[in-house]
Amino acid sequence: MDIPQLGSGRILVVDDSADVRALIRRHLEGAGYSRVLDAASAEEAFGLLGLDAEGRGDGREAVDLVLLDVLMPGMDGIEACRRIREARRLADLPVIVITAYDDLDTLRRSFDAGAMDFIGKPVHKDELLARVRNMLMLKAEMDRRKQREAELTRMTEELMQHNRELKKLSYHDGLTGLANRRQFDRVLHGEWDRQAREGDYLSILVMDIDDFKPYNDTYGHLAGDECLRKIGRLLRGHMRRPADLAARYGGEEFVCILPGTSPVGARHLAEDIRVGIRRMGVEHSGGTTAKVVTVSIGVASAVPVAGEPPEGLVELADLALYRAKTDGKDCVSVAPDV
Repeated sequence: MDIPQLGSGRILVVDDSADVRALIRRHLEGAGYSRVLDAASAEEAFGLLGLDAEGRGDGREAVDLVLLDVLMPGMDGIEACRRIREARRLADLPVIVITAYDDLDTLRRSFDAGAMDFIGKPVHKDELLARVRNMLMLKAEMDRRKQREAELTRMTEELMQHNRELKKLSYHDGLTGLANRRQFDRVLHGEWDRQAREGDYLSILVMDIDDFKPYNDTYGHLAGDECLRKIGRLLRGHMRRPADLAARYGGEEFVCILPGTSPVGARHLAEDIRVGIRRMGVEHSGGTTAKVVTVSIGVASAVPVAGEPPEGLVELADLALYRAKTDGKDCVSVAPDV
């Protein structure tokens, strides 16, 4: 442990006797402690420590050590020590009581109030300097420990935030901001099991941008990326319930999980999405169904059965999407209710 250099400690001397304060100051300054404050009462000391006259408040760490006389008019040193200890920011501030009484009851009450050491009266220089030096060494170590703990807390919080960001990245598509395939698969299995317990429908939408390769060839991949982002924003706006999830399935293909949604409700939502994308009016001169970007959507719904894999429902929605494509694109096709 590093030993504090002389003069590095800020010391507050509290005693109602001006002669005692002057003696202690002379000893301390003679030993190189240049920052010595003094107060004639507990109330005056509280002001220097950022407390009110009753010792209330959080305080401020204006000093590194308090030398506090036990016997003072008004509030005595033991009660003043207790008030200092109750201040949140002063809880670790070392206090040495100065007392003309060496009886065990006075010492016990002083230590119970939070004092960390004591000096007897009359004050002897060598004892004063030894105890002051020990307390300042202890205070310096406490400060270093708090600094290390604060740094550790900061690093832990940064690591947790970094982990949260990594987790978010692992479950989200960086281009559209939607969930990615990994998140879709995770949520699909969870919702399948939940709807199996509740005996309610689970619906899936699978959609594909019509003629997207010609779009990229005509307008470039930057425009293609922007088109995907616009569709991602529209899908997010249509996921109106907390459990609904829109995800980018890959390339120009998107999927939606709709727990508790019947085939009729799923079809209505699919139509709203299809119409909404068409109404965005994203120009597509190479489109085979329209001169704006359109999508084809397959819909599948089922009341899940525990123990059965949910991937079969996705396959049904995919087959419905294939029918939508063969039926002319820019339309919704619904798989038979299973």
